[in-house]
Amino acid sequence: MNKLKIALQKSGRLSEKSINILEECGIKFPNGGGKLIAESPNFPIEILFLRDDDIPQYVEQGVADVGILGENVIIESRKNISIVEKLGFSSCRLSLAIPKEINYTGISFFNDKKIATSYPNILSDFFKKNNINATIEVISGSVEISTGIGLAEGICDIVSSGSTLFSNGLKEVEKVLTSQAVMVSSQNLNLDKKTILEKLLFRVRAVNKAKEHKYILLNAPNGKLEKIIKILPGMNSPTILPLANEGWSSLHSVIGEDKFWDIIDELKEAGAEGILVVPIEKMIL
Repeated sequence: MNKLKIALQKSGRLSEKSINILEECGIKFPNGGGKLIAESPNFPIEILFLRDDDIPQYVEQGVADVGILGENVIIESRKNISIVEKLGFSSCRLSLAIPKEINYTGISFFNDKKIATSYPNILSDFFKKNNINATIEVISGSVEISTGIGLAEGICDIVSSGSTLFSNGLKEVEKVLTSQAVMVSSQNLNLDKKTILEKLLFRVRAVNKAKEHKYILLNAPNGKLEKIIKILPGMNSPTILPLANEGWSSLHSVIGEDKFWDIIDELKEAGAEGILVVPIEKMIL
């Protein structure tokens, strides 16, 4: 039977979260002990643990069928592979930064400057788009110290919280692109592997959709249900069950987590009581 080969980062920022999402999808596999290949006993996939920079090439060549890694790595690699799903975790940005004591006057600041980065392709495209003539100094690590040792006058690197820039005397001045974890696929999957990939994506989407929503339960007088239902931005029609107390009902619905805090006061004012908000493990639409 065909197995889908999926490449994951063997260590680093994305590794743990990539493993977590597969486990949340109910996929079991041995993990640990320095193994570079693991086979799932309950889902037709084989997992390859690789360096993140190698994953685009391995997927393009068909050594791996799919991979999970950052968008920034995909764009920088310029490999002929397809993004099949944005996964919504490990969000970050690729930004330009300069020493914090320097006055920044706008993007033209970078004209005739030397900029250190591990992302020369992305930065070159960004400078070209903005008509900036700068020298790009390519280095593979410790980009943040480049200005301090006189190697460059600015840097372009991945930023999450900005604390690393601050601790190295730098300030973020331009966002080059935003990035998140994505799943990529080879262009040449056979029918069996495409079918397995669709099953995997179905599970991933169910897991991620559940994280974006909450199950809400509340009690209310029957005379106020209509008003409460209009407030809830739920899926289709909520479930309404009679309570033991005559004239009262329990209302069950699903709402986006980001919307709940915006409407909680409205629900209370409309007569809702005993409001419970419960996490959803999986959500099938």
